[in-house]
Amino acid sequence: MSVNGKIAVIGDKDSVLAFKAVGADTFGAQSMFETNDLLRRLKDEYAVIFITEDLAAQVAETINKFKTRAYPAVIPIPGSAGTNGFGIKGIRRDVEKAIGADIL
Repeated sequence: MSVNGKIAVIGDKDSVLAFKAVGADTFGAQSMFETNDLLRRLKDEYAVIFITEDLAAQVAETINKFKTRAYPAVIPIPGSAGTNGFGIKGIRRDVEKAIGADIL
């Protein structure tokens, strides 16, 4: 495993374009199958994987498996169409689990 602080972004073309401009490796995906395949291929190479919320919602089960590992951190981000609330729901769940109360 050679993580070395690398950052990947998975999403539709419009959503990942800005990340490419700042040096992140970007990967286009349109379906649950493409996204799952990318996550499996990228998991040992990247420290952080940003993924658009719409795709993250489709592969939530796979993302939950990554929570038991130190790397990669898989972080949902809003896509070009805006947020669907998936990311904040996950943060809320994690915070409630960690401290026992919903403070958000």
